[in-house]
Amino acid sequence: MHHLAIFASGSGSNAENIIRYFQNKPQIRVSCICTNRPDAYVIDRAERLGIPVLIFTRADFYETDLVLKYLISNKIDWIILAGFLWLVPAYLIDNFPQRLINIHPALLPKFGGKGMYGQHVHQAVIDCKENVSGITIHYVNHEYDRGSTIFQATCPVEAGDTPESLAARVHELEYAYFPKIIEQEILKQQKT
Repeated sequence: MHHLAIFASGSGSNAENIIRYFQNKPQIRVSCICTNRPDAYVIDRAERLGIPVLIFTRADFYETDLVLKYLISNKIDWIILAGFLWLVPAYLIDNFPQRLINIHPALLPKFGGKGMYGQHVHQAVIDCKENVSGITIHYVNHEYDRGSTIFQATCPVEAGDTPESLAARVHELEYAYFPKIIEQEILKQQKT
C-alpha cells in the first residue's frame, strides 16, 4: 500500500478529485491532507471524506521537523502538491526523492515560478497572446516549477478568454489527468 499526503492551500477541488479517484484502488490511498491555511476549504472537504488534516504554520514548516515527523508517523510514501503555494523545503525533497509531485496550471517552463499561480498564471498566458495553455505535472525540486516534467496536456486559448474561462478549461485537464498520472508514476517506480 502506497500512502499519499496531499498538500493544498485553497479550496481543495483537486485534492477531493484525487481522494475520490483512489477510494477504490487497493494499492494507493490518500492518508492525510496537509495545509498551511487554517481557513482553507480543503479542510472541510477532507473532513467530509474522513481524511485526517494537519494544519501547520510557516515556522512549523521551515524551522521545525513537525511536518516531517507527521508524515513519517503516518507512513507517507508520496507527497502530492495540489494548489500548495509555498516553496517546499530541502528536508522534504531529500526525504521524498522523486516521490514529490506538483501540478502547475500552465505549460512549463513558461509561466512558472514564484507568483505564478491561480488567476495570475492564466492572465499571464492571455496577456502573452498564447494559442494554447494546459497543465504540467512535474517532480518537485529546490526551485519553484523547475523539477523534471512528467506529463503535459493542452487546451486552446480562445479569443475573448478571461482568466476565469481559461481556468475552467485548465481545471478540466487537471481533474482528468492528475490522479491517473500520480497512479502511473507510483506503479512505474514500484516496478523499478
